[in-house]
Amino acid sequence: MLERFIENHQFNYIREQVEIIRDSRKKNLPVSVLQAVIDLANAKISYLFPEATPSQLAMIDVSTLQTDESYDMFIDGLRPHVRSFPHVSEQQVKKLFPKQKKLKLPDVADLNVNRMSYMSWNDLRSNRKYILCEKEDHQLIGIECKPSPNSKKNICAFCNQLAEVSYCVTITKAKQAKNPDYYKAIGTYICTDSATCNEKMTNLNGLMTFVETALTE
Repeated sequence: MLERFIENHQFNYIREQVEIIRDSRKKNLPVSVLQAVIDLANAKISYLFPEATPSQLAMIDVSTLQTDESYDMFIDGLRPHVRSFPHVSEQQVKKLFPKQKKLKLPDVADLNVNRMSYMSWNDLRSNRKYILCEKEDHQLIGIECKPSPNSKKNICAFCNQLAEVSYCVTITKAKQAKNPDYYKAIGTYICTDSATCNEKMTNLNGLMTFVETALTE
């Protein structure tokens, strides 16, 4: 059975480290310096997989890569081992967003589930953006946001890259016992194109901080 032990953001991180090695080789660095770059990249990649088996660690070892062809083959060889985003049913969406009776999922055919750390789509009827992701135990969680009508170039909070972003605001679940009408809104800049964002994410820190803060009671 094919081992899908790599998360999307981990795959992006590995690819980023491979590019660092590739670029370093082109700079004609001293052998000792180049070796240090390779060793550091390997250490950073291994750190992402504390429970990896020896065969898995061998699979993500970048120390023997020397040519452009080998870099490309290495990355292509990892793609089948990337874990897909889980199937999301209409019933799950209704449970996550019980107040949105007419909310529908995007067409799965339009989504690259093998390159997703989170699922996001805009509901034009309600002018809301919906974001679904998984906790560490793979429990599905989700929030709804109101995106700004205009986009601009800025740093995305999820992928931490300069991109076309929209400012998205969500109402948290935080309450005050003495003020039942109290609500707290939080906002951040998020890539307008979630597919591009997913392809750039190298960690889940920004995504999970935003979503889990919104869901905090």
